[in-house]
Amino acid sequence: MRSFYQFLMTFRGKKQPDDKNRLADWAFYDHNFPKYSKDYDEVSNYLEWNSPFAKALVVFDELWEIYKIKED
Repeated sequence: MRSFYQFLMTFRGKKQPDDKNRLADWAFYDHNFPKYSKDYDEVSNYLEWNSPFAKALVVFDELWEIYKIKED
């Protein structure tokens, strides 16, 4: 099972940026993002303290659901 960060990187580089792409690009450039974590609470807590934009936590929850389905 890959980390959430590795899953998130599949959303980078879109020609038509959306919030999923924005979160992925932000995580890529944030050197403190928990890159090896597979733990919801760890990533969620990090985003709560370092949210890059208003809907980032909503986008994270949507992506986490997709991540769990694809990675389990």
